[in-house]
Amino acid sequence: MTCSAARTAPFRVIAIREGRETGVTGVSELYEVGCLAMMREVNELPDGRYELITVGTDRFKLHDVDDSQPYLRGELEVLAEQTGEETEAGLVAIAVQRSFRAYLDVLAARGPATISVPKLPDEPILLSYLVAASVIIDLPARQSLLAQPDALSRLNAERTLLARETAILRELGTTPHPICALALQPE
Repeated sequence: MTCSAARTAPFRVIAIREGRETGVTGVSELYEVGCLAMMREVNELPDGRYELITVGTDRFKLHDVDDSQPYLRGELEVLAEQTGEETEAGLVAIAVQRSFRAYLDVLAARGPATISVPKLPDEPILLSYLVAASVIIDLPARQSLLAQPDALSRLNAERTLLARETAILRELGTTPHPICALALQPE
């Protein structure tokens, strides 16, 4: 069964820096910056579990955690979305568009998939989040992008990251795998 999610209040998502997901005592440390998320789609799986399709809306900074309940609660501050210096952000956005296309071209050349991105956004904030969500990187690198104070900083970090990742792909000739893809599969 697939259904569209009704408009609901956003829920908070924050990554675990250290520990495990199960139980309040399993979490040793959380990252400082998380994201408010909205459900877009809910898919019921045959075994009774659900797959949720969400989209991030706003970032937040976690100030305090209350672990006195069976689930974690936190005091947070929603972070304003800043572009940074607009002229520079626009110029860096153009460079990131070129770098991101080069990265996608190398990925497509290394794998069986066809990658088609007809038009990348020009708007620095939107572009910075699209790139951050699309590159194949591990959680600490992704969190570093999320925690950048503005789009200009995020785009500059992405430009450096894309140059490194594209060079690695060209040199090694292999496609990267996020850490979750390396989980052992039952035989």
